[in-house]
Amino acid sequence: MARRGKNYQEATKSITEDWDYSPIEALTLAKEASRAKFDETVELHIRTNSDPRNADQLVRGVAVLPHGTGKEIRVLVFASGEAATIATESGADFVGDDDLIKKIDEGWVDFDVAIATPDLMGKISRLGRVLGRKGLMPNPRTGTVVQPQDFNRTIKEAKQGRIEFRLDRTAIIHVPLGKVSFETEMLLDNLNTLVETVMSARPSGVKGNFIKTAYVATTMGPSIKVDLSRIVNVNS
Repeated sequence: MARRGKNYQEATKSITEDWDYSPIEALTLAKEASRAKFDETVELHIRTNSDPRNADQLVRGVAVLPHGTGKEIRVLVFASGEAATIATESGADFVGDDDLIKKIDEGWVDFDVAIATPDLMGKISRLGRVLGRKGLMPNPRTGTVVQPQDFNRTIKEAKQGRIEFRLDRTAIIHVPLGKVSFETEMLLDNLNTLVETVMSARPSGVKGNFIKTAYVATTMGPSIKVDLSRIVNVNS
């Protein structure tokens, strides 16, 4: 096992391993344990009781964090004609169709959210091999395939803190909650919103407890076990 650095070892001294901290306690400890010289991201890791091998137990959804993630979000919109004009006026950072498709096909992915009009999905389907593995492919289920009249709302939500979450192959959901520089109450608001949204996306095929364990951690910091049952019913 790799030896942990001095800062990491120092950060763990105030944390009791496998102790179930309340959400506010866990977030407070995560902020106090931050030792990096940059503004670390605070993350939430939820281990679920879902079986990712079964289609009826996959978890995927969208949450709009009330205080955002602390990251500047670059939004790309696949649109043409009048729709492209509306996307630009709505605040999109990159707008286009064939030109953007060609650029992405060549390896460019310098953006955080991709949105598309339904009529262009046929064109951009070939980008699935590039955008799919990065979680950037527009998808009707996550609200990123929309009509031009919905651009303003969708782009605004993306820039303000709209995040997508999904189950990985180990049945864990990894999501950002904000930055260490956030007030603890802001992180708590984001956590509450996120957990409630994840719970509402519980698949019908999951039996028993949906959430098995949950931890918060900063980018470079130790994991802190958090008792989410204090804010939601993990059996529901």
